Amino acid sequence: MAKLESITGDELRTALAATTDHKAVQRLMIALAYTDGRSVGHLSRLYGVPQSTIYYWLDRFDERGLEEALEDEPRSGRPRKLGDEERDALAETFEAPPEEAGYESSSWSTELVREHIRHEYGVEYSLGHVRRLLREL
Repeated sequence: MAKLESITGDELRTALAATTDHKAVQRLMIALAYTDGRSVGHLSRLYGVPQSTIYYWLDRFDERGLEEALEDEPRSGRPRKLGDEERDALAETFEAPPEEAGYESSSWSTELVREHIRHEYGVEYSLGHVRRLLREL
């Protein structure tokens, strides 16, 4: 059975013109080349993508439609170093000035937050991660 029977080349080109995501661009380029008659083996060599991945992408286009096929599936990622209860307690700590937590400072800095997390929870974070964590909290 041929793949991409329900999606036209024009639909693929329109989607390609509208996207800036590099993964979506690659999937669309491969799908377009496939609809133009290129073999999966040829596309695999040309783009450096395993044939099984190309077949998976083409199946996604058929099963999910154009928009959903371009999006990555959610991934769980690495577990958080601080659990929900610890994050809630941390957020509560930052509602008060650092003096109330025993620090000699009138405001929370990224460095002070990192030190507090290390001291209270035994968790080491980079300053960049601390900034992201503060935005989340």
